Amino acid sequence: MTRAGTDPGSGAPAPAKVDRTVVAFLVSVFCAMAASAAQVTSLGKQVYDLTGRELDLGLLGLAEFAPAALLVLLTGAVADRHERRLVAAAALVAEVVAAAGLLLYAGSRPTAVGPIFALVFGFGIARAFAAPASRALLSDIVPADRLPWLVARFSFAWQSALIAGPVLGGLLYTVDVRLPYAASAALLLAGAAALAFVRPLRSVGDRRLSAAATVPPTSPADGLAAGAKPVVGAPEEVRPVRAGLRDAVEGFWFIRRVPVLLGALSLDLFAVLFGGAWALLPAIATDRLGVDAAGLGWLRAAGGIGAGAMTLVLARRPLRRRVGPVLLIVVAAFGVFTIVLGVTRSYPVAVAAVALLSAADAVSVFIRATLVPLVTPEAKRGRVLAVENIFIGGSNELGAFESGVAGQVLGPSGAIILGGVATLAVAGGWWFLFPDLRRVDRFPASAASEPPD
Repeated sequence: MTRAGTDPGSGAPAPAKVDRTVVAFLVSVFCAMAASAAQVTSLGKQVYDLTGRELDLGLLGLAEFAPAALLVLLTGAVADRHERRLVAAAALVAEVVAAAGLLLYAGSRPTAVGPIFALVFGFGIARAFAAPASRALLSDIVPADRLPWLVARFSFAWQSALIAGPVLGGLLYTVDVRLPYAASAALLLAGAAALAFVRPLRSVGDRRLSAAATVPPTSPADGLAAGAKPVVGAPEEVRPVRAGLRDAVEGFWFIRRVPVLLGALSLDLFAVLFGGAWALLPAIATDRLGVDAAGLGWLRAAGGIGAGAMTLVLARRPLRRRVGPVLLIVVAAFGVFTIVLGVTRSYPVAVAAVALLSAADAVSVFIRATLVPLVTPEAKRGRVLAVENIFIGGSNELGAFESGVAGQVLGPSGAIILGGVATLAVAGGWWFLFPDLRRVDRFPASAASEPPD
């Protein structure tokens, strides 16, 4: 992997501040995501061991998602109005408190899942503040033309954590049910500490007063369609960030005005809402595949392995053309491999299916993570990304609730197969419902300005 902060084409080093900032940010991302993945793996196994009900796995996902939905008008505004790295660091420390609570409860020989749901809800509150601040910080630490370069490395750090976290959580759970939560707390502390070394290019005051903030072209085809010269946008009228309901809902309003954004985010929401099988993996591992917590950890880690391999490809050869069609195609592929996971009783086939559906999802994540910040004015990024967090949470945790309910009625296999079919239907429907998304050819930043391979 190319050293962060160095132009891989010229070999000329970037300023040391940017280099140190990028490394610190990626370390924080890895630690926070590994902690979350280890904790989620252990929680799913613990809850299913206590009750044996797929519905409780769904309720666990709902407890994770609800805070982000309830606090969306507040969390995005906080990320725009305050220093984002400090908001993210404070939220990670709050997550440490929740992880410590799970550790203590796990050591008390629990017989009920209610306290687990309550602690997960508290963890979700902290994460609701961390997510938009951290995601907006991604585009605050490098110039816009280097964002695709950083997104590929951000995705690799994220997916590496999705390999290490579940394996760590599964293995530690087999030794002592308390250990995964202790490891999660330690990683979260490390992630918060790493943010102390992150230095954004501009301060919160600069964001409020900047006259260089940009908006997307008035026509979605401008700068995005095939053959057009990519542009970021025109100067936006300078307005200070103000408190109030109108300011808080600006993220919703902005996404609604931009069909490409609305299409991309809603595609992720509905595709993974129906096709997300992660919540049912503990039931699949125990009842269909016959593996223990360690096997479950490796099954979840297969997702990180597949996605990590794909992000390595994207880091070396970033996606530059036919962005919209590729997005729709990989979502359809996600649905196909989800169906394979629901059908199989073979552990190796299940591992391969999880790896392949996650590889497809990694391409979708790369496209969305690059597109959203580039077409969003800097002063609005926190609010827009808070709304995006609802879409992501809706597709993951709320999707876990839907899978849990469907699994209780249809069984884990039937629920996963039905979800994969629904994902294929969503990909096909969005091809016709959002023609602006289908016609997107390039990101709204010149491919020539990206660091070459």
